Amino acid sequence: MTTTIAGGRAARRQTMRRIRPRRSPAVPLLLAVWAGAAGVLWLWWNNTPSISDTSGKILNAGRITGLLAGYLMALVVLQMARVPALERRVGSDRVARWHAMTGRYTLSLTFAHVFLIMWGYALQAGKSLGDIVQQTVDSVNQLPDMGKAAIGTALLVVIGLSSIGPVRRRMPYDTWYHVHLMTYAAVFLTFWHQITTGNDFAVEPAAKTAWYALYGSVTALVVWYRILTPIRLNLRHRMYVEAVIEETPGIVSVLIGGRRLHRIGAEAGQFFRWRFLAPGMRFSSHPYSLSAAPRPELLRITVKAIGDHSSALRGLKPGVKVWAEGPYGAMTASRRSQGKVLLVAGGVGITPMRALFETLPGAEGDITLLYRANSTQDLALWDELAQIADERGARLMYAVNSPDGERPDISAESLQRKLPDIEEHDVFMCGPAGFAQNVYEALRGAGVPARRIHHESFEM
Repeated sequence: MTTTIAGGRAARRQTMRRIRPRRSPAVPLLLAVWAGAAGVLWLWWNNTPSISDTSGKILNAGRITGLLAGYLMALVVLQMARVPALERRVGSDRVARWHAMTGRYTLSLTFAHVFLIMWGYALQAGKSLGDIVQQTVDSVNQLPDMGKAAIGTALLVVIGLSSIGPVRRRMPYDTWYHVHLMTYAAVFLTFWHQITTGNDFAVEPAAKTAWYALYGSVTALVVWYRILTPIRLNLRHRMYVEAVIEETPGIVSVLIGGRRLHRIGAEAGQFFRWRFLAPGMRFSSHPYSLSAAPRPELLRITVKAIGDHSSALRGLKPGVKVWAEGPYGAMTASRRSQGKVLLVAGGVGITPMRALFETLPGAEGDITLLYRANSTQDLALWDELAQIADERGARLMYAVNSPDGERPDISAESLQRKLPDIEEHDVFMCGPAGFAQNVYEALRGAGVPARRIHHESFEM
């Protein structure tokens, strides 16, 4: 049995929207981040006299790395806050990459800070580099808030180790997710020693006020968008599982009912983090894209069973309460800049592409969907896609393996044969990382500018 969700006045109204591409605020945001880092360096420069001896040089190197680490810690938390301006305009995957990169820099600067400061203290006490471990123990025992900072640093190390590629891939998603949440505790614990032992904040009250403002603002954003906003959304819309339907072997659609769901503000191409309040699933929150445009009392996700959580979805019973956070993601119609659009889906990546196929504005022949799967039996939602293509005059193509297992040719040349004017298209793409990279290279080879290839990936 398969679902059929097509048409609907809300979806039809979306197809009539004008093309009004919005610019990503990524560049201004990055400039602001660098300006903040420059301000931190100026704070050190303004409060630092001339340095002549070796211990002074080492201690000041420790001060610089400590100030920068403290600044980046605030950005690490900001990037976890689910701020709509970041999640929906910059893109969740890009923010996730920023978060990972910022975390790596933060951990490196923290290590450098601890090493340099303790080395400098040891030299001032007439000790050598070999005494740095004992100096660290003495400092933790004697200086205010250093015990908290030591615990916070240890937590950062655990979080950093869990995020290393090979470790991350072998760790269950739920375990990694909950370990990652310890970032909040780590930042809280390391914050206080910055204020009580940081020379720059002791001699510059305005700097201390600015630091409190920075961390206070980030904390307020986390509380608002990670706690209060989801509570308000779920109390207002009261979502529940309406039905679970098998689309193809291993792929199910979950129909989610609720109140006035079209007023959530979700768009085709976006996703939510879903928590199903069923036994064994209450503490698991996973991101799944909408596979149809939002209806007044219905949302739908379509999921392939590739892990414990996704496999458990087929066992959900009607009436199970649902807790959702979102919508997130920037791969929406607002990214579009051209009249013609190519949608490329690989495997279960069809879910956001199906929603966009239904709702993207376009005249007859403007919209093309290319669906890659291992076999025709794996083409989930095919009946719906065919119906949408019929109604809209859109092109629907599939690429599956041959009977002997040979993969279809998706190259620059094959794309140009299918769409001679492909360089005039916007391209929206969703699928596994390897597939997406290969298609991206083929699209670039076919003349599609990088700025018109829109892709979000949630593999870390």
